Amino acid sequence: MSGLSDAEVAVAAALAGAEVARGRRHTTLVIHEKHGEDFATDADIATERAIRAELARLRPDDGVVGEELGGAEARSARRHWLVDPLCGTVNYAAGLPLVAVNVALVDSDRVTAAAVVDPVLDELFWTDGPSVWQRSSDDGRTALSPCAATGLVCVDAEVSERMRGARLLAAGDFASTYRPRMLSTTLALPWVAAGRMAAYVSEGSVHRSVHFAAGIALCEAAGCVVTDLTGAALSATSDGLLVTADHVTHDDLLARVARL
Repeated sequence: MSGLSDAEVAVAAALAGAEVARGRRHTTLVIHEKHGEDFATDADIATERAIRAELARLRPDDGVVGEELGGAEARSARRHWLVDPLCGTVNYAAGLPLVAVNVALVDSDRVTAAAVVDPVLDELFWTDGPSVWQRSSDDGRTALSPCAATGLVCVDAEVSERMRGARLLAAGDFASTYRPRMLSTTLALPWVAAGRMAAYVSEGSVHRSVHFAAGIALCEAAGCVVTDLTGAALSATSDGLLVTADHVTHDDLLARVARL
């Protein structure tokens, strides 16, 4: 095991992946069909391989669970990394600059370190559990602080059985109270932690998800309010995700979702 902290390892791995992702932008991509309409590209796979190589070098005894290369059996290990090499594959394949590289460490069923990189803007966010930072322009670090004043709320309105995201966006007074945005990537989570957005709303299962684990860890460390869409703590049976900059915004959005 290297002398780096787990947070430093998360950063190193995420940056290694981001370098590959950045280099493959606007190149010809090979599409690999998955289930349903989902797909991956060869850039997703190459990015995950770069992340795994860094984790193998720095934490060779840890397990790894990746979005593209699998490893579900590693979830039983006390220490295992959750890797989503490109969260926003459709955006990436279309050349849209909305994508995140997510790396998170689960230790004894808790996420104890995580890093998220925006490979397009080369922005880095990371946490060691108690604290959360963004890399500053001088390669130092700036502590993150959530803020509801922007009024920006990111709603993941992908097609689902209950369609609560789409129905929330269509609610009569929602757009007059908030400034709704739709982004199909968990890059929105570090934006909430950093005070750029007031909230993030999503349906589906998020507990220990390779897509969500890193971003949720950043938000929790920043002091955001993090629950499912019923207001309950996140668990294996959680119903969606609601992350807000403060309790006032959380209570209001929770009430709006309950009415859908």
